[in-house]
Amino acid sequence: MAQFSYTAKRGLNETLEGSIEAESQDVAVMRLVEQGLFPVRIEAARPGPAPATGPSRAGAPAAAPSAPAATPAAVASAPTANRAPIKSPMVGTFYRAPAPDAPPFVDAGQTIEVGQVICIIEAMKLMNEIKAEVRGRIVEMPVQNGDPVEFGQPLFIVEPL
Repeated sequence: MAQFSYTAKRGLNETLEGSIEAESQDVAVMRLVEQGLFPVRIEAARPGPAPATGPSRAGAPAAAPSAPAATPAAVASAPTANRAPIKSPMVGTFYRAPAPDAPPFVDAGQTIEVGQVICIIEAMKLMNEIKAEVRGRIVEMPVQNGDPVEFGQPLFIVEPL
């Protein structure tokens, strides 16, 4: 069983933050969707004081408990000690550059800063800029330009600085 922190939307204007306990990130997303929430960001909670379970907004439903067991996929996707994945926040098509003839936003070996645009994901004919949430050096790029990506799929592997 793992703890995941999330940011989710309900409707157009309501944003919730909280944590949920689930076997995997996919199960956590399914539970949030079942509660009428649209996950915007979800990640494994950092070690430290355990956050309260459920959304931080009063009156919102808490996550239902589930049976313990780590899935092989969750274990396989765990980052190594000094590497962290930057994962796709949505389903769509991955693009390394803003235009076909433009240089890519980033390349392997390049140092990235928090807030720097690192790629674009096209979803429903909208181009969504994906920004780095960690400062580091890109050591691996498992996705190729034009590849379809899924929610939570690693786009870049970064060595934090």
